[in-house]
Amino acid sequence: MVSAVSVWEISIKAALGKLEIPDGLVDHLRGQERFTDLPLTPRHAWTAGQLPPHHRDPFDRGLVAQALVEGVPLLTGDERIAPYVAEGLTTVGIG
Repeated sequence: MVSAVSVWEISIKAALGKLEIPDGLVDHLRGQERFTDLPLTPRHAWTAGQLPPHHRDPFDRGLVAQALVEGVPLLTGDERIAPYVAEGLTTVGIG
């Protein structure tokens, strides 16, 4: 799954000059049959707001909430997300 939250964060970082992304990245991801769009829903947003404040970054909290609601593992290299495992989150480490 490709989260709308991830694309949103990538877009902001690219606009601020903090990240260079190839032209057409979103279209490329959407064209890959192995990826499914994961929109941000009201249930995801509500869950993100109800999470314990282990991590204050709203994008990361959104990703945690989506993973919890959808029952899918979260691919992350961010060690600050580890406390959410106690909330039922499954993570797959990268990096």
